[in-house]
Amino acid sequence: MRLTRHNSGMPKERPSPPDATPAGRLTEACLHQILGYQLAQASISTTGVFMRQVGKPFELRPVEYTLLSLINENPGGSSTRLAKALAVTAPNITVWVDRLEKRGLVQRLPNTADKRAQQLQTTASGAQLAAQATQCLLQGERQTFEGLSDGERMILIELLHKLACQRAT
Repeated sequence: MRLTRHNSGMPKERPSPPDATPAGRLTEACLHQILGYQLAQASISTTGVFMRQVGKPFELRPVEYTLLSLINENPGGSSTRLAKALAVTAPNITVWVDRLEKRGLVQRLPNTADKRAQQLQTTASGAQLAAQATQCLLQGERQTFEGLSDGERMILIELLHKLACQRAT
């Protein structure tokens, strides 16, 4: 709501325009049509859900959760494949995998086909944490974004995935 002065000098609330920012109630104008801007605004909300449901309770950063989940779903994968999937450098992946390994959530195993390479997999506690964190995150998203029907949520996920797949490999 925006406040305006009424003849009596008292502030009077009037509805915010439909293209107003979610917080601060600023008119977005041309930004309303910019996909990257809307993704950034939505990211503020999704990051908040992540921190409440997974980040603080499980002491996981978003990148740690992502890596743990990808390793859990793709046992035997490599750091190189993770780096490519997330568009980050291999040294950055190594740092994050090191942190997960120190927590006992993932392990590096020798690659039998290539002695120079290592395969990544979750430990039993890592697999359990990935599953538990995912369930908490899904529940938190459903509660927080209850204004979206299941169908709308699935459409949004599919559209975002389609955008992500447009990335040059």
